Amino acid sequence: MADLTVNELYESCSTELDFQWVAGKSFGNRVIRVSEINRPGLSLAGYFEYFRPERIQIFGQGEHAYLQTLDNARRIEMLGRVFNSPGLPCAIITHGRDAMPEMVEAASRNGVSIFCTSLTTAHLIRELSAYLENRLAPMVKHHGVLTVVYGLGVLIVGESGIGKSECGLELVKRGHILVSDDVVEVRRHPGDVLIGASGPLVRHYMEVRGLGIIDVKQVFGVSSVKDSTRIELVVRLEVEKGSDDYDRIGLEDHTTDILGVRLPEVRLPLRPGRNVAVLLEVAALNERLKQEGVFSAKDLNQKLIAKMTESSSKKVSG
Repeated sequence: MADLTVNELYESCSTELDFQWVAGKSFGNRVIRVSEINRPGLSLAGYFEYFRPERIQIFGQGEHAYLQTLDNARRIEMLGRVFNSPGLPCAIITHGRDAMPEMVEAASRNGVSIFCTSLTTAHLIRELSAYLENRLAPMVKHHGVLTVVYGLGVLIVGESGIGKSECGLELVKRGHILVSDDVVEVRRHPGDVLIGASGPLVRHYMEVRGLGIIDVKQVFGVSSVKDSTRIELVVRLEVEKGSDDYDRIGLEDHTTDILGVRLPEVRLPLRPGRNVAVLLEVAALNERLKQEGVFSAKDLNQKLIAKMTESSSKKVSG
């Protein structure tokens, strides 16, 4: 998980969340480490036992109204205790209200930044929480191609030069969706959900040997690309080693680990004349059936066992 600084938060969200940096501009190197957000209402009343200083502090209308009821000395004392808390990254004032002079002074004295926004408190918390949960989620970069096939996020992996991009391009041509080519940023979200995306600079671009860099969005249209998707299946492309090295029945569940989450994995051997894109489409459809409780190989196996049991019973009774 990469650190998120207050500077980066402002650069990433100032337009969307209407941030105005009103105090502590020289303290933008403070680090935000948690996605949870805090409203310091009880702490402003003097109750600090459960105060969470590592969180971004939101001053809404309730906090502002309460501070107005305090005399100047008490207001300075409470704001000083809040902003003097170790590790406090920044504070945000909602509803377009101005920062009180005592708040600006306390923040500047303790090296804390203050933003103001015209958004309501509920709107700000909803949007900011979504950004922080995604940005601070554990992340790893995978070499591969991420596509959406029949609504299923499929991560195509394999050795360099094996044909991952060509397979992804064929899938896009067949009406499926490209999320990322070459480098996939995978983040783990609550509930063991893995979300894959492309880096912002190379988003919607694909590198194909012999053609170079192509803009998939421009070539195939806006419906051919997507910024991110949930990863539900990994397909590993391999040069065929021998028929005995691969599962011909499909009774075993093969998985791979990404960020501590086990994902179903399919190994596809490559050889001349094999239409890998079609095989990958079938793999995606088969995985969707498994998610719905339909396991073709096991169903056939149970039918065969039942048939053999029936035949054996007839022989015994005969």
